[in-house]
Amino acid sequence: MTAVPARPLDGVTVVSLEQAVAAPFATRQLADLGARVVKVERPGAGDFARGYDESVLGQSSYFVWLNRSKESVTLDLKAAEGAAVLDELLAGADVFVQNLAPGATARMGLSATELAARFPRLVVCDISGFGADGPWADRKAYDLLVQAESGLMSLTGTPEEAVKVGISVADIAAGMYAYAGILTALLQRATTGRAPAVRVSLFEALAEWMGSPAYYTEYGGRSPQRVGGEHATIAPYGPYPTGDGDTVVIAVQNDREWVRFCAAVLDDAALAADERFARNSARVTHRAELNDLIAKRFGGLTTATVVAALDEAGVAHARRRTVPEFLAHPVLAGRDRWRQVATPAGEVRALLPPVELAGVTARMDPVPAVGEHTEQVLRALGRTDDDIAGLRARGVI
Repeated sequence: MTAVPARPLDGVTVVSLEQAVAAPFATRQLADLGARVVKVERPGAGDFARGYDESVLGQSSYFVWLNRSKESVTLDLKAAEGAAVLDELLAGADVFVQNLAPGATARMGLSATELAARFPRLVVCDISGFGADGPWADRKAYDLLVQAESGLMSLTGTPEEAVKVGISVADIAAGMYAYAGILTALLQRATTGRAPAVRVSLFEALAEWMGSPAYYTEYGGRSPQRVGGEHATIAPYGPYPTGDGDTVVIAVQNDREWVRFCAAVLDDAALAADERFARNSARVTHRAELNDLIAKRFGGLTTATVVAALDEAGVAHARRRTVPEFLAHPVLAGRDRWRQVATPAGEVRALLPPVELAGVTARMDPVPAVGEHTEQVLRALGRTDDDIAGLRARGVI
C-alpha cells in the first residue's frame, strides 16, 4: 500500500462544538490539511445543518459540503458524564472551536479564559455573531441578518430591489478568518509557547469585506448604487446579451482597455475620445447610454464573434453560466479538480480545496453519520463496552 504523504496539520487535534456554516467551514479547511477534527454533536439529530435540505442522496447539501474528513461524536453536554468526556477530549486537543449561541460555552465553563487556565496549550477559537463583548454580544446572528446589518444588501440587487448574496457570504467570511486565525495561533504557539485565543464575528468579518464601498461612501459623499449584474463604480463591467441568446460578461478595467475595446469590439475607434466615455467616471455617469451602444453591437453578433473580438482587444470576459454549467466547467474538468467522497448515503463528487501546496495531497475522507465515531473515541479514552452501553442507556451519547 502506498503511504499517504505527510500533511501540514498531521498530528493536530481539533475539538469543535459547531453548527450551521461558519465553524464547520473553518474546521473542514483544517481537516483538509490533515488535522483530526472531532465534531461534537447533540445526541439524536446532531448539527441542525444536517436537516437544512435533503438534496444530496437524502442529505443536506450544506452538511455534505462542510463536514467531510471529520469524526462525529454525540454528547449531551448538560449531563455531567458528557461534560467529563468533553473535558478529556480537550485535554488531548490542540484547538477548540465553537460557534454556539451567545453565552452557551461560558455557561458550561468553556470560556476562553477558563480553558486557558486548564489547558494552557489549547488554542480556543470563538465565532460569534456581533462580537464576544459590546452592545450586541447577546444577539443571535445568521447570515442573512448580517448581510442586512453590514449594508451589503443595500449594494446588491437592482435599483428597484435590494437582495441578499446568493451564498452564505457572512458565514464563509467568518469561517475563513477563523481558519487563518487558528493557523496563526498554532504558529505563535510553536514559536513562543503561548496559545492565543482567537475571536471572530460574522459581522466584523463582513465589515472588513465592505471596505471599498465604505471608503467610497464616507469620502465620496454617496453610496455605490445597485446596478444588478454590473459593477457599481466601473463601466463597462457587466453582462450583455449576444445575438444568439447567450450572455457575455465583460470587464473593462482602465482607459487603455477602453480604447482597444472601442476599436476592436465596438468597431468605432472614435468613440474612445467621446467626452461621455473618455474616463471611467464619465462612463459610470453615462452608463445607460454606454449600455445601449454595447447592447446594440453585441445583439447583432454571435457569441463566438464577440468573444473573438474581446480576445483580440485583450479585454477580460466570461460567460454567465448557470450552476449546472458551472458543474461541467471545462477548467474544473481540465485541471482534474473533482474527487469522490463517501457519505452515509453513498459517494458524491467534491472539489479539491482551492489552495494547492506542493507535495501535499488534500484529505478527502468521508462525511460522518451522526455519532458514527462515538464508541471508537470513547474506547480510546478508556471506556469499556459496559461504560459505553450505560452512557447510551442514560442518553448521554
